[in-house]
Amino acid sequence: MSEEILINITPMESRVAVVENGVLQEVHVERTQRRGIVGNIYKGKVVRVLPGMQAAFVDIGLERAAFIHASEISSREGSAVESISALVHEGQALVVQVTKDPIGSKGARLTTQLSIPSRYLVYMPRTSHVGISLKIEDEAERERLKQVVADCIGAEGIEEAGGFILRTAADGARSEDILADIRYLRRLWDQIAAQMQTAGAPSVIYEDLVLALRTLRDLVHSRIEKIRIDSRETFQKVGQFVDELMPEVADRLEHYPGERPIFDLYGVEDEIQKALERKVLLKSGGYLIIDPTEAMTTVDVNTGAFVGHRNLEETIFKTNLEAATAIARQLRLRNLGGIIIIDFIDMEDEEHQRQVLRTLEKQLERDHAKTNIIGITELGLVQMTRKRTRESLMQNLCEPCPSCQGRGMLKTAETVCYEIFREILREARAYQAVGYMVLANQKVIDRLLDEESGNVADLEAFIGRTIKFQVEGMYSQEQYDVVLL
Repeated sequence: MSEEILINITPMESRVAVVENGVLQEVHVERTQRRGIVGNIYKGKVVRVLPGMQAAFVDIGLERAAFIHASEISSREGSAVESISALVHEGQALVVQVTKDPIGSKGARLTTQLSIPSRYLVYMPRTSHVGISLKIEDEAERERLKQVVADCIGAEGIEEAGGFILRTAADGARSEDILADIRYLRRLWDQIAAQMQTAGAPSVIYEDLVLALRTLRDLVHSRIEKIRIDSRETFQKVGQFVDELMPEVADRLEHYPGERPIFDLYGVEDEIQKALERKVLLKSGGYLIIDPTEAMTTVDVNTGAFVGHRNLEETIFKTNLEAATAIARQLRLRNLGGIIIIDFIDMEDEEHQRQVLRTLEKQLERDHAKTNIIGITELGLVQMTRKRTRESLMQNLCEPCPSCQGRGMLKTAETVCYEIFREILREARAYQAVGYMVLANQKVIDRLLDEESGNVADLEAFIGRTIKFQVEGMYSQEQYDVVLL
């Protein structure tokens, strides 16, 4: 299974695509003027303590204050969560790290349990725990890695408390590479600790790497065959980063100098457009409908035009199996997080249900974000969660429609006509006027002059005044004004 990473750089934005066997699996976008802040460390100022919510708002220099829960404020390890009022007070300076970007109307989420990632490790200066990624399943390898870290810490003579988590990339890593990572993280932490003493609040103490370098650190693994970069300047920066921290990746780096944009060459642009649509077509003729909302994302599976050769149960099973694979890809591609409810087509056969769930689990194993399938409800819905840290692809690239305010539906021309009639009646009771001018969208005016003309005549007779109409080309279907003449 061949995987490639494509990195497209322009002065305004950086984009990364993960392509597997020619099919786009993930896309990440970072705008130069609006970089994500997950992983950044700030010296913030507590602006409001909310005892009822066991939380506080912290000013870290953003438009909206960020949010921290009492459980995210380091106190005594392993002890029960203390009252927020005992942990912080208004006006207090607090060193915090962002765990979730501001999404929609919600401010950033924070923690004081700081962590700094490198290629193989995550360093946690405020704990003494050594953990290993659950994705490294081999027990012998887990023991080896624990021993390697213990030996490296012993060799360095590090006396201060500090914990490490070995990342999935550490599987099979040499002890000297892990030692190099530990040294790098210690140097970085010393710089951060020094800045924590001198910085004012609110201010940035540490910023995570830019997207291209973060991609190298977080997404590169043994199955990645090529990393193609279309900017010479970024290619050189990445080369430098790789020489220092990831020399084993150097031979996979490639500068793409072609005339044709790299994303066009791989069909990535078309796939990004498709990932913004509700409907996802399946090869069998079935389709998915994906609806992200504030509370959760729902995925509906339909057989569509697919008619199986044997029987209905077989048709449904085949569609659901294909949908399970497609859903896992769409969650990664669209970066959908939070609660996800999947409505597979009802299956009578319990073995079929198990196989569909197993397929979904298997496909989700390749996801970098943490996922958890809770199971099937009595209504036959699959409940799952996917960790949300950054905005989804749609939140990143789109904004709510100004005409429908994100409802995805417009009031019909008929509904708007009746609203206009009610508005005219209100105006007639409140003000004396010679007549009224209705300013509205072309479709609404057409209806008023055609299907509703009888109602308009009745209304004129009832209020004893004339009603005139004017088309406003810039108005949406729901917009109108009633002006006194």
